[in-house]
Amino acid sequence: MSDSSRVLLTADPGEGFRAHADQIRAAIERVLTSNHYILGPEVEAFEREFAAYLGGGQVLGVANGTEAIELALRAVGVQRGDQVATVANTVSATIAAIEQIGASPVFVEIDVATMVMSVAALAESLQKANGRIKAVLPVHLYGHPADMPAICELATRHGVAVVEDCAQAHGATVAGRKAGAWGAAAAFSFYPTKNLGAIGDGGAVFARDPAVAERVRLLRQYGWRQRYVSEIPGRNSRLDEIQAAILRVKLPHLDAENARRAQLASVYLERLAKMPAGFGDPALQLRLPKVATGIGHAWHQFTVRTPRRDALATYLGERGIRCGVLYPTPAHRQPAYAQPALTLPLTERACAEVLCLPCHPGLTTADIDRVCAEILGWSAA
Repeated sequence: MSDSSRVLLTADPGEGFRAHADQIRAAIERVLTSNHYILGPEVEAFEREFAAYLGGGQVLGVANGTEAIELALRAVGVQRGDQVATVANTVSATIAAIEQIGASPVFVEIDVATMVMSVAALAESLQKANGRIKAVLPVHLYGHPADMPAICELATRHGVAVVEDCAQAHGATVAGRKAGAWGAAAAFSFYPTKNLGAIGDGGAVFARDPAVAERVRLLRQYGWRQRYVSEIPGRNSRLDEIQAAILRVKLPHLDAENARRAQLASVYLERLAKMPAGFGDPALQLRLPKVATGIGHAWHQFTVRTPRRDALATYLGERGIRCGVLYPTPAHRQPAYAQPALTLPLTERACAEVLCLPCHPGLTTADIDRVCAEILGWSAA
């Protein structure tokens, strides 16, 4: 039975704690009494367990998802003055990581159906770049991975490395292979709202190539292989032992919780398919998410589209249903990264229309029914 007075949230990291509270408390206590607080046995164990989950390779825990992207790009050879092809409908962190290196983003148009990087647009960008693009950084948005087989094939043809931004795609798959296991490296965030979330900041880089993994290992801690001896210029970007212990508790539940997200998404898709087409005007039609063939969606977000996005968000908010907008302003239109001459019509339209509805394992089917009923009521008003 749904509580119609309960506020429904787009994400609820507190629920992720409550679901495993006893185990998490025990894990924290284990760290507190261990006398190992930085890069100790919990980090090492989590790195092994997450690497095994991803299908083999190496995981290096780092401080957060932004630095995971930066260190992954550095590890595959991106340097100051290079270009990195990515999308603009992403959080600023993706672009900040590129610019922290001294590299610059080349924004690629998105696929109209899935809103992830367009393979055709990437091919055009690589052709125009004449070798200046050194890496491709696809963003697996909302839990839907980009077309990695095609992207990797293009990148190989142009001699370009691929680094996957997997911050929203823990457990997602492409052709049966985990997101993150396709490129030369992958960056993960464990921000509390992620499908695999810590209780604080955290991130990781995954790589199958031992040389790439070893370079990340050096970069994350001052360039040390031997303590106090810096072989290369590095930084301090380390995953805390407490956060690693918490992630070890939550990792075994990731697939089941993703399956629950998928169940909730299927309810949305079934209920909202009954929406009157276009509310009488096809231009105003509520567009439901599309899943490409061969994709195992992680449903980090359930994202609909409508030109009446702000009106719908306000209507739902007044009824205790809090929605998110990921992301309202594309990177090439933000003051810090503005490229006034660049036009990306599909990206810009998506950012003006997207609305993320509540979708996380703490919700019930009745909660989703309530959201759908309110949307259907709004469409009929």
